Amino acid sequence: MKKLPFSLTPDTAFFCPLPTHVEALNTLTFALNSGEALVKVVGEVGTGKTLLCRLLLNQLENTRKLAYIPYPKLSARELKFALAKELGLRITDNCREDQLSARIQTRLLNLNKKHGPVVLLIDEAQQLDEEGLETLRLFTNLETEHQKLLQIVLFGQPELDKTLAKKQMRQIKQRIVFSYQITSLNNQQIQQYVTGRLAIASEQSIQYSWLANQMIAQYSKGVPRLINILCHKALLLAYGQNRQKITAFNVIRAAKDTESINTWLQDNLKPLFTISAILASGSAMAVWGLMGSGL
Repeated sequence: MKKLPFSLTPDTAFFCPLPTHVEALNTLTFALNSGEALVKVVGEVGTGKTLLCRLLLNQLENTRKLAYIPYPKLSARELKFALAKELGLRITDNCREDQLSARIQTRLLNLNKKHGPVVLLIDEAQQLDEEGLETLRLFTNLETEHQKLLQIVLFGQPELDKTLAKKQMRQIKQRIVFSYQITSLNNQQIQQYVTGRLAIASEQSIQYSWLANQMIAQYSKGVPRLINILCHKALLLAYGQNRQKITAFNVIRAAKDTESINTWLQDNLKPLFTISAILASGSAMAVWGLMGSGL
């Protein structure tokens, strides 16, 4: 293999153009080209938000000035310092709030003349508190006569929506004209995702059996990160057996070795069958008894 096909690192070379991710990327591109100040993408853990963020960074790097904050668990002042650093400003710790805001605005104005609005991408945006979100809202007020100075894209987990649903957050929520909810993959998309990554990583004919794909879908619930974990472990197991085809048993063993996978039904299958057999035999004996009594 040229590289590991199911690494957890969000490698854009492995981007699989599945509907939910393509639609999310198209929504972001359209919103930014339309000049919107605030855009939001929400998805559960492991659904590919960081990969989308990196794809957008790669797509815009030659045409727009970009700022990227991957871990925004910051105070309002720290958030301003992080943005200033991304904009190439050197700010001393004793800089006053009004001076800091003024320098950021001046820098945005100068960049706007050369590159248009700066695009600020914030990953893990569910970590932003109310004060941080309010700071971002105030940034969206910075504009020229014709366009915004700063366009903000938020990538976050569903907790972000819960914060934005609060009454005191209604001002920033109204600024979000475009948003997208990333959904989990269905069975057909999971198969396309798995075969697509294998084709990129290797020229060899490595396959997952039909039943293995069904087990991957069942265990992962269509979450790409869990699909990667299961496929990676199943691939290693098949390699240890010197096989070119991954079986359902490989996937089952991979699932049992993964803490984030619920294997309760699998682990309790034998006891459940035993209980069902006992109940069934008990019901049969009861019916036989009633028939024997002439009822």
